Amino acid sequence: MAQDKNNIRLTDKQSIPRVVAAMTAAEKVSLVTGMGLKIEGLPPGLLPPGDPKDDDIPEKVPGAAGRTHAIPRLGIPTIILSDGPAGIRINPYRNSDSTKPYFATGFPVATLLASSWDTALVTQIGKAMGKEALEYGIDVILGPGMNLQRNPLGGRNFEYYSEDPLLTGHMAAAMVRGVQSTGVGTSIKHFAANNQEFNRMQLNTIVSQRALRELYLRGFQLAVKHGQPWTVMSSYNKINGVYTSENPVLLKRILRDEWKFKGTVITDWFGGTNPAQQLNAWNNLLMPGFYAQSQALLGALQDGSLSAQTLDANVAAILQLVVQSPVFKKYKYSDKPDLSASAAIVRRAAAESMVLLKNDSALPITAPGKIALFGVTSYKLIAGGTGSGDVNKAYVTDLDKAMLQGGYVLDAGLQTEYGRYITEKTAQLPKSPSLFSTPPPIPEQQPDSEAISRLAKYMDVAIITIGRNAGEGSDRNIENDFLLREDERTMLKVISEAFHANNKKVVVVLNIGGVIETASWRQYADAILLAWQPGQEGGSSIADVISGNINPSGRLAASFPMQYTDVPSSAGFPGKELPGGSNNGNPMMGKPSEVQYTEDIYVGYRGYTTNNIATAFPFGYGLSYTNFTYSRPRVTSAPGVAPIRVAVTVTNSGNRPGREVVQLYVSAPAIKQGRPVRELKAFAKTGILPPGGKETVQLTLGMSDLAWFDEARMAWVVTPGTYKLEIGANAEMVITSTEYKIGKEMMLEKNLAAL
Repeated sequence: MAQDKNNIRLTDKQSIPRVVAAMTAAEKVSLVTGMGLKIEGLPPGLLPPGDPKDDDIPEKVPGAAGRTHAIPRLGIPTIILSDGPAGIRINPYRNSDSTKPYFATGFPVATLLASSWDTALVTQIGKAMGKEALEYGIDVILGPGMNLQRNPLGGRNFEYYSEDPLLTGHMAAAMVRGVQSTGVGTSIKHFAANNQEFNRMQLNTIVSQRALRELYLRGFQLAVKHGQPWTVMSSYNKINGVYTSENPVLLKRILRDEWKFKGTVITDWFGGTNPAQQLNAWNNLLMPGFYAQSQALLGALQDGSLSAQTLDANVAAILQLVVQSPVFKKYKYSDKPDLSASAAIVRRAAAESMVLLKNDSALPITAPGKIALFGVTSYKLIAGGTGSGDVNKAYVTDLDKAMLQGGYVLDAGLQTEYGRYITEKTAQLPKSPSLFSTPPPIPEQQPDSEAISRLAKYMDVAIITIGRNAGEGSDRNIENDFLLREDERTMLKVISEAFHANNKKVVVVLNIGGVIETASWRQYADAILLAWQPGQEGGSSIADVISGNINPSGRLAASFPMQYTDVPSSAGFPGKELPGGSNNGNPMMGKPSEVQYTEDIYVGYRGYTTNNIATAFPFGYGLSYTNFTYSRPRVTSAPGVAPIRVAVTVTNSGNRPGREVVQLYVSAPAIKQGRPVRELKAFAKTGILPPGGKETVQLTLGMSDLAWFDEARMAWVVTPGTYKLEIGANAEMVITSTEYKIGKEMMLEKNLAAL
């Protein structure tokens, strides 16, 4: 008997084939294209128009990044997607009603979280973020961002975890697990090789098969394996000539067939150029969706460039996402998340993740010390970056307020003067033309040498905060961004000389979203605390570390070079425009461009160590208020048997409680194709060890951790020889090591010639 199509409804995964069969072509096309984008702050006419039928449908969550079409007759609801690398980004007020706010928590940026080297902590952050999304009626968070920090000038580096794919992959997987434990989905992004903002929608990334496999795909592979994200977001760029969202090798053969990804692939917003080709490549959902796309897909069905079977497969993938969602499960959201609980997690997580870069007996400082607090961002903290990684939060705790709450004595005159100055200069700043604009920084006040000398006589310590911000849409500059501005250099020099003349210490706090140059000025500081962009409780988190209430245990997730020209990718970053190109009248598109990854596999510390280039502060580096010693590592598994288990005992040999990050690097036998001097292959973080306390840490390596990607054979290969298993204080300093021998070559996996 034929089934009555009027009674078919989406009830579970098993019902999906029946629902797909019951849909009209127009309904299918509507489901694979979103409902358009309504966003404040963008100039009119910049975005392509959506379907006129959608204009009168009110937004369920104003300010969310996008939504899918509902098909009520089949029981298919609208899915809400929100930006969210550092917290969900929605409008704080609705219908001009300021009496009922919809604030979200500003969490620490990804680079700071990665500096924790603590996956359990990142999972807790993910849970808190997921709970907020759930209570605001959001089904999928567009994050975590996990592109590699290939170059310090990347405009969105704060949204990304690290220059290393292993650390990136495990941090992203931890975040995914945390968010999805609440019943809200994630979208790991941007897949793949989207490592700069320069002309990102028309940029061709030219990169070797080996670098793709070992670096730019590896983190995503780990996140898929260990996190099982609901969705993956394809990137804007081309890889070796083909847009990622139109490439079936990337999205079908690698992501789904090799890695066994079972979820949905969505485009970055307005990504790609050919809707039919995107669906043919198994890019299931085109976001945010616009009218011309749906018309093009209907035309493609007519002319045969898109088959009905392919469209059905893409629709089915989206329906699998729908049946997982809170809205499908009829979750009754409250619009009242527990923001105070999130704030407490933010404060602790940020403090535990901060990196102490230098400390010549200047920190910690016991209250009630008398603090002379300098720098605009001491009084106007930068909680997070701009663009889609920004969050509309209720407040930001500035450092001056937190120090006062912590019992410290601040100079009231200095505090008043900074307050007046910041108010005056903020009023003079130009209005940001769009979401993708980072406001220019407020210059530092010209220091009054006499006034500073008087302060140096009766205050105990000077704390100077240096701030940086960046965001989506543009990369950073070398001058006045990677390098300090002249006003900052003058401030540092004058304050340092005055306080040192009075035998007083100077502490510099770096409230930054990306790596900056430090080598030319670090002599002015007795201590340097890297706070990154610590979220809305940032001032309190910094104060917790300065006071010693929390012993800093962060380690660098990105190298700090001596100078920009030392960066392996510096010569070709961010790329070049191609002659005769056009943005087709849309400045968001950029012009056709290309970037060549000539450094190949030697990104970040892989390049510095292999080429023997000194850094200011190496990858994995960080100090503590206590000291740790290590036993020699022991391989506890049988020889030649995977997994390889390595045990090492860590002892707190200092006089304060603290946590240590254990970093296991592998130094492989040389091959003619070249390998980095060492590569991070496992890590763990101890619990809080009291003075004299010990913990034995177990680290596990698979044979794949010893392998390299051989382009000639398109295979992962383990070379015979002696491997050094090195416990490092950082990528440049080996504390202790042992050896592991491989007797014969092993070919672990043969892959498709990709991209």
